Amino acid sequence: MKRTPWIVGTTVFVLSQIASAADFSGYFRTGMGVTDNGKTQECFQLTGAPSKYRLGNECEQYGELFAKQNLIKLKDNSEISINGMLQFYNQYGQSLKFSGEDGYTRFNQLYLDWRNISYLNGANIWVGRRFYNRNDINMSDFFYWNQSGTGFGIDDYKVNDLSLSYVFSRKDNLFQKEYINRHDFTVKGIELNSTNKLNTGLSIVDGDHTGWALTLQNVTSNVLNGKNTVALQYGEGAGMGLSYTGNPELDRDNSSLRFIEVLDWETDNKKFNGQAQFLYQKDQFKNQDDSEWFSVGSRVAYVVQDHFKISTEIGFDQIDSNNQNRNLTKLTIAPTWSMKGTGFYDRPELRLYYTYAFWNDDEQKLRDSIYPDSSFYNTSHGSNFGIQLESSW
Repeated sequence: MKRTPWIVGTTVFVLSQIASAADFSGYFRTGMGVTDNGKTQECFQLTGAPSKYRLGNECEQYGELFAKQNLIKLKDNSEISINGMLQFYNQYGQSLKFSGEDGYTRFNQLYLDWRNISYLNGANIWVGRRFYNRNDINMSDFFYWNQSGTGFGIDDYKVNDLSLSYVFSRKDNLFQKEYINRHDFTVKGIELNSTNKLNTGLSIVDGDHTGWALTLQNVTSNVLNGKNTVALQYGEGAGMGLSYTGNPELDRDNSSLRFIEVLDWETDNKKFNGQAQFLYQKDQFKNQDDSEWFSVGSRVAYVVQDHFKISTEIGFDQIDSNNQNRNLTKLTIAPTWSMKGTGFYDRPELRLYYTYAFWNDDEQKLRDSIYPDSSFYNTSHGSNFGIQLESSW
C-alpha cells in the first residue's frame, strides 16, 4: 500500500485544523550543501558522540508545525485544550518525500492539557505524547535533561515559590523499542539568591533492574547580559540515559556522570554575542570498557549592521574508550542575514557557510570501517559549503 497519499491527506487535514487553531507556532530549517569534492554535504560528528556542533553542520530538511486549540473553559477559569505537532525530516541527497528511507513524517506530539486547575493550586494535568521539560544546548542541539514521553503528568503544582511536577511515561521517542515505565519528579524555582535558581529532578526507570538518575541544575541570570547554566547529572542502571530511558538490561553496577556548563552572552554595545559550552561525561560499565566524552565549543557573532552579522563556531569532541583516544574538531564561518534582529536566538536567519573539520588517526580508522562510501573515506579532514534558512515563529 502506498503511503504518500495518506501522508499528503493527513498533512492537508492537519494544516486545515492549524489554520483555525487559537495558537499556532512552528520551526523549520532548509538548505543545501556540497563537500569540497562536489558531492552531497556530509555532516561532521565524532563517531559515538551524542551531539555535534550545528552551525554549517546540519544535513537535513526539517520542520515542526505546532497547533493548540482550546476546547472548553470551565467555571473556575481552567481550560482544556488539545495540542499537536507534526514533524518533517528528510536527509540531504534523498528524494524529498519525508517518508521511508528518505525521511519521515509523524505526529511527535499529541496531547490533552487541562490548565490552571483551581483545586490543584493552579497546577496543570496532561495526557498523551508530549515534549516536556526539555533543556538543551542550542549550539549543539543536545537535550541533556528531557522528560518528554508518552504518558501523563501533573505540571507546576505550587508550594510557596516552588513548582512541583510528576510525569509517568512509557516511551521516550519513536526509536525506543520497548515500553518501559519511567517516573520523573521535578522541583523548580529553589531560590538560592537574587540571581541563582536551582532546579532538580529524579528519574526512576523500571527496567530489568530498577535504575535511577538525578539532575541538579543551577541557572544564574544577569551574567554578561545573558545567563549561565550549570548542570550535574548522575544515573545508575537504566538511569544511565540521564533523564532518558537507558539500557533496561543494565544493573546498578553501571553508572554515568555528566557535568555541563552553558553560557549565553552579549556585549553591552550589542556588537558581539554568542554561546559557549563545556561538557564532560564518564560512563562506567561492569562488563565492558568505560568511556569518557569531553566536548567544548563556542559560537561567536559579530554584528556588522542591524540585519547582518558574521557568525563563527568552533567545536571539539573527544571520546576515550577501548584504549583509544578519538577526537574531531569542527570550524565554521557563516555570513548571516537576520531579518528580525541579530541576537543569538533571533530568527529567521539566512546563512552562507563554509565548514572545515579534521580528526585524528583513531577516529579515521573507525569512520572508514563504518562509512566506506563516505566522501571523506581514507582522509583525516574535509569541508562543506552551503546555504541554510532557519526560522521559528
